[in-house]
Amino acid sequence: MRGSRLSAAWFGALHERLRGRARWGPDDRRGTLNHITPARLVAAAGEVQMGQSVTLAAPLAGSAPDNPEPGLRHMKHLPGEASDVPGLSFAADQLVMNVHGNADSHIDALCHVSYGQALYNGVMPGAVTSQGASELSIDDASDGIVGRGVLLDIPRLRGLPWLEPGDHVTAEELASAEAAQRVQLRPGDLLFVRVGHRRRRSELGPWDAASSRAGLHPQAMEYLAEREVAALGSDGNSDTAPSLVEDVAFPVHVLAINAMGMHLLDYLQFGDLAPLCEAAGRWSFLCVIAPLRLPGGTGSPINPVAIM
Repeated sequence: MRGSRLSAAWFGALHERLRGRARWGPDDRRGTLNHITPARLVAAAGEVQMGQSVTLAAPLAGSAPDNPEPGLRHMKHLPGEASDVPGLSFAADQLVMNVHGNADSHIDALCHVSYGQALYNGVMPGAVTSQGASELSIDDASDGIVGRGVLLDIPRLRGLPWLEPGDHVTAEELASAEAAQRVQLRPGDLLFVRVGHRRRRSELGPWDAASSRAGLHPQAMEYLAEREVAALGSDGNSDTAPSLVEDVAFPVHVLAINAMGMHLLDYLQFGDLAPLCEAAGRWSFLCVIAPLRLPGGTGSPINPVAIM
């Protein structure tokens, strides 16, 4: 499903509408995570019925057309090597990672996107320096993001293995997927939208996802705002490429992070979760997301866990 180009003026009006829905005051730094109330978190625990957990993260990717700066893990010490620790030797490794790449699973902090010379809630871009972010960093989610997760499978709805790059998911399709899967989004839910990016990558091989990928139509973000969704994740990065909006390359990122204050989880994998949901006939679950403690960080590697 391809769409016509949307004007910058249209997008600006949508941004203002969504920004106006944020009602937590000028000092707010949590954004839509405020939708996860204690009562909703307690209710989410009731989603656990099978006692089974699965990861929503993909393994660290190697060098590929969609990953020109792959994460590097190397061994600093082997357990068979001589050690300066009496009586034993350790295995030790080190990881270096481009957090916001197009292959590895990660979460975006609310300082990640500047639009109209401002970050979320009017915070000035100068809050992010070469030393990191003094406001809106991923450490604002250091207590974890825990809630009721819902997986909406759009290729399943369409009867396809995946959506082709450049395709987009509309609000109407999100509603149709809810009906087809007999699940309903509730305020405070963590929404995961499958577009089939990971399956296509696995079966056809990596491609330049930075310039061509499936994602959500920008107007679908109004649907998420109306449902009071707390966070959004995808097996892509939620944005269609090429962009549908003139002069704005990542409209969903701008609307979610900058206007709404919604954390995005990018490049997840649902290959373990989707079959489990299908077999159980249930597309909701308890979800636990624990970013690394990275004060000043604009995001974090992530391993979300679904518990059914």
